[in-house]
Parts: sequence; structure tokens; C-alpha cells
Amino acid sequence: MPERLGTTVTKHIMDAQRAHPHATGDFSNLMNELVVAAKVIHRAVSKAGLSDILGKTGLTNVQGEEVQKLDEFANITIIHKMDHTGLLCAMASEEMDQIFEIPDKHPQGGKYALAFDPLDGSSNIDANVSIGTIFSIHRKVTSGLKGKTDDFLQPGSRQVAAGYIIYGSSTMMVYTSGAGVHGFTLDPSIGEFLLSHPNIRIPARGKIYSVNEGNYRKWDDRTRAVADYFKTEDKATGRPYSARYIGSLVADFHRNLLYGGVFMYPADVCNPHGKLRLLYEAAPLAFICKEAGGDAISGEEDILDIQPKELHQRTPLFIGSRDDVAVCRGILKGEAAPVSR
Repeated sequence: MPERLGTTVTKHIMDAQRAHPHATGDFSNLMNELVVAAKVIHRAVSKAGLSDILGKTGLTNVQGEEVQKLDEFANITIIHKMDHTGLLCAMASEEMDQIFEIPDKHPQGGKYALAFDPLDGSSNIDANVSIGTIFSIHRKVTSGLKGKTDDFLQPGSRQVAAGYIIYGSSTMMVYTSGAGVHGFTLDPSIGEFLLSHPNIRIPARGKIYSVNEGNYRKWDDRTRAVADYFKTEDKATGRPYSARYIGSLVADFHRNLLYGGVFMYPADVCNPHGKLRLLYEAAPLAFICKEAGGDAISGEEDILDIQPKELHQRTPLFIGSRDDVAVCRGILKGEAAPVSR
């Protein structure tokens, strides 16, 4: 086994802590608790077809979407794993209307706020498509022991860390704390995430575009021009790109992060403000992508510069390889598409 595969995510986190002499260990402990939650969710996902955990609960979440049983399980798992640690001031989840305040019976005064999408892509669960957990960590910025909504309404550029766990042919955790992007693959035989993808760098330009073209007629002219650019044949610019769209954000983003390309979920006539959630999906993935050398925009604006106004704010998203996102930005501004590589 290569030496780098002997590094567990726990050791990697602790090594990073030692590089900061004034660190208290709170962030490291927080990350390690998230790792345990990921293992619990992995176990449930891996045996979903063998237990009564597939299907819908009959409930709808704050987004108006039908809640899957695994959605609910993942949400509760993360809350119960994190609420008693004393490391958090509050949590916010895509599945909950308001923030989750740490109960009085648990230690108060945590200095971090955790936002998460417990199970992204859950509409694909019953079809055995790769799904994932996305998380974002901010420092507490309000006064008092209890967390407040304003602790979450911070631009993505202020994130302390962000990451995702993808449950697919293997389970993998990818995260950044602002010092590179690293991927860890779960070895079920020993129950540990091992470093498998150190210092991930997304290619500056890819060969894949990912978008639901079933919505083509719902887009405005500039958005259509973006999609047309990537699928138009032009040898000088390496086009057409290959169309690859899974419909599970974590899965589509993960593939493009490794291979290069651009993922697009634009606004349309039915969703004029976009459909993806800024705090739970777009901002954490944008932080990861930027740290890996890529870019992420809502149109003309950088995702990480957006000042959130509400917990469940939505946004369009164009994310991936730096040069490909630059093409998107230019066309959406009304500029002519580039004609040479």
C-alpha cells in the first residue's frame, strides 16, 4: 500500500492542527465528530435496499420537497452526533425551517456554526444513484452563548471549512479548511477514511458540461447561449464538450472536480432566483472549488461574495474549471464567446 494511503482523516486533521500553534483543538474535534456521523450515514446508505429505509416519509420539507426516509435519518444523525459536543453554537439544515439551537442540557458557548444538506440528491435514492452530504462551517459572529440566524448569514468567503461525503461505488470525504482540498476514501474493512486524493486540483479547462437540458426552453437567451457554446463543434477550442448529467449535485460536482468541466444549474422561468440553496449547497462547493483552483458564479457574481439574506436562499450556479466558468461569465454578461483555445 502506498504510504499516503496510510494517512487517516483523523491524523490529517491533527497534523493540520499542529501547524497552528495557537489552535485550541475545537475545530479538529468538530471535524472528527463529522467523520463519525459520515460513517453512520454510510452504513445506512449501504444497506438501504435491505432495510425499511427506502422511500418517502409522507412529509415535505421547508423547500416543499417530499422527504425521503434516508433524508430524515441523515438529518437526525448529524444533529444527534453534534449537538452535545460543546463545539457548536447552532446548526442549520436544508431540512429544517429555522436554525437548531443547542439544547440547554448540553454544553453551550460553541464557537462554530454548522450548516448542512444531510443527503443531497435524495430524489435518486431509490434508483441507487450516488448521493452525498454537504457541510459548511462558519465562526460564530453574534454575542451570547446561543447561536443566532446571523451566524449563518455570512458570505461564503468567510467559511472556516467546507466539504462533502459522497456515497457511491465507494464512500469518499472531500474537504478544505482553506489549505488545499483533500479526499479520503472509506476502507470498510477497518472503518477508516484514508487519504486517497491529496491536494486535489481541478484542471483549468475541462471537456465535460453538466446541465439539465430538459429546461432549455425555460432559460433566457444568454443561458441558452452558454449551453450552445459547450455543445457546438469547434476543434480550435476543443469542442464539443461531452454532456454528463447525473442529477445529483454532489456526484456531478465530484466528477468534474477530478476530471475538469463545468456544472450549471441556471435560473429559469419557474425558478427566477435559481433552485440550489446558497448556504447548504452552492457556497460550500464554491469554497472547495476555489481552493482547488476552480471558480463558481451565480451569473456575473462570485458565489463566495454573495451576502445571504435568509437561511434558505436560492441561487443559480455555474461551477467548475476556471476557464470554463470564465466563458460562462462572459456570455452571461453579453460578451462574445471566445473563438480560440
